[in-house]
Amino acid sequence: MAATQDPIAKLTADHREVKRLFREFEGKGDRAVKAKATLYEEIAEALTTHTALEEEVFYPGVRSVAEEMVAESLEEHQQVKTLLADLAGLEPSDERFDAKMTVLIENVEHHAEEEEKEMFPRVKRALSATQLRSLGTQMADWQSQKRAA
Repeated sequence: MAATQDPIAKLTADHREVKRLFREFEGKGDRAVKAKATLYEEIAEALTTHTALEEEVFYPGVRSVAEEMVAESLEEHQQVKTLLADLAGLEPSDERFDAKMTVLIENVEHHAEEEEKEMFPRVKRALSATQLRSLGTQMADWQSQKRAA
């Protein structure tokens, strides 16, 4: 299965990229206000795109085999969206910015770990290679449409 057609590989790669951005953010000192602002924008964009992809394509495609996990994931996505909105209203120099970013990082990393250790293995066991490829193609098509818009 090509990487672009493997939905699990795509989502896992997204998780790795967001974690990389988190580590970069955590490595910035208190006075790195501009760098933190830039990283927040990159993190927000990556998370917004990733959660939309999961909500609009992946979760509907796997709901029948992981319904309870999908419901929990949607709740976790709502928490992430709220934290991103809160962060958007703060300057990186605000003392609450780093605290909220820490909570965001913890929530996202917990969510990604649950998906990778619980949901993704269940999906791989339950769906055929053809179903997985089809879901991966749908995800790639969705991303192409979003880029073109």
